[in-house]
Amino acid sequence: MNPDAAVDKHAGQAAEPSEAPRAVPFREAFAFWLQLGFISFGGPAGQIAIMHTELVERRRWISEKRFLHALNFCMVLPGPEAQQLATYIGWLLHRTRGGIVAGALFVLPSLFILIALSWIYIAFGQVPVVAGLFFGLKPAVAALVVHAAHRIGSRALKNRWLWAIAAAAFVAIFAFDAPFPLIVLAAGLIGHFGGRHAPAHFALGGGHGAAQASYGRALIDDDTPTPPHARFTRARLARVLAIGFGLWVAAMAVLLASVGVDGTLTQMGWFFTKAALLTFGGAYAVLPYVYQGAVEHQHWLTGAQMIDGLALGETTPGPLIMVVAFVGFVGGWAKQVLGPDALFLGAALAASVVTFFTFLPSFVFILAGGPIVESTHGQLKFTAPLTAITAAVVGVILNLALFFAVHVLWPHGLQGPFSGASAAIGLAAAIALFRFKVGVLPLLAGCAVAGLIVTMVAP
Repeated sequence: MNPDAAVDKHAGQAAEPSEAPRAVPFREAFAFWLQLGFISFGGPAGQIAIMHTELVERRRWISEKRFLHALNFCMVLPGPEAQQLATYIGWLLHRTRGGIVAGALFVLPSLFILIALSWIYIAFGQVPVVAGLFFGLKPAVAALVVHAAHRIGSRALKNRWLWAIAAAAFVAIFAFDAPFPLIVLAAGLIGHFGGRHAPAHFALGGGHGAAQASYGRALIDDDTPTPPHARFTRARLARVLAIGFGLWVAAMAVLLASVGVDGTLTQMGWFFTKAALLTFGGAYAVLPYVYQGAVEHQHWLTGAQMIDGLALGETTPGPLIMVVAFVGFVGGWAKQVLGPDALFLGAALAASVVTFFTFLPSFVFILAGGPIVESTHGQLKFTAPLTAITAAVVGVILNLALFFAVHVLWPHGLQGPFSGASAAIGLAAAIALFRFKVGVLPLLAGCAVAGLIVTMVAP
């Protein structure tokens, strides 16, 4: 679902109120952000559409133009754009505490739900009913990743230059197992120089367009001056950066003192800090990097478990990147980070550590970098590298889709039998996504039921 579509769909349906709504009490905003944390299904497009409906159309806390301006800002940052958008609007409304509350409540319900679901997965994953459900979910996840590659590619690959970057990224990670950070760096450099010598090929395509609908005066309207706390000052920038970096250092110091540099929790903190800085293009873009580190290098979980975790992440509210909490939980359980007598507590602690280090940079980006990045939006020297990185991301996601498909269709390896049932469920899921535009939750529910039926009737 495109947020622009939501804008056009509701244009002109109601009379425009002539007066702006009253100032929003912090308690009322807190209640809304808490509610949003439990209903934010549907991935970033669905979450952005929900916020648009509630904040622009119904409550009129922010105008259409200011909402899209904030969204464009978040789109050029690494990290989950929907969570950052909530943080940004909360920050505009109620200063730093508003941003922290909005961003945190966007994540915390998902964290608690995923910890509970991850425990059920670990404890009962081999029970026939649960195993049957996941048998159907795995091919659905493979179809979702293919659909994500197509969706991002159709927006990003506007010319042969960008197609070539996507193809090169696919070959680099598939054939040469190139690290994801190296692919991002190379694509950014290509975009930097390409923007200088062939600017027409690296101009930021599409975007979210100009405002096309009006819902009456908003609390933060088009002509509302930037509030004092959102204006750039060097002192404020230095203060926020110092606090953010200080929190990271303090948390890392606690882990180093507790478990040492080679401890699982320390390694998770360092690894997911790097992952948080590389999430250009959304959660699907960073999953190959998470897979390389968590599965191949650190062995916190298996490839099959990674697919299962993505299925759980798709069924819960909050940003899809919250699948990292599942990675942390399973890794913490497998590595027994608090000993064999406290497996659940250790796993829950690992999930919480991973979540903290993954989302801390997003808060710093919004609270510290907002005024700076807003002023550079639309300048080719800034957007050209991002255009090239997005193109490379398409190739990386396609590789991830191929990896998932192989593991789903040949669950015991390429030397083992081909799973015709998985192929049939995956094909049906792909048709539902591409042809009938079925939503994520109905798709996953249908595939889970199909998997349960197949496993129950299979000999």
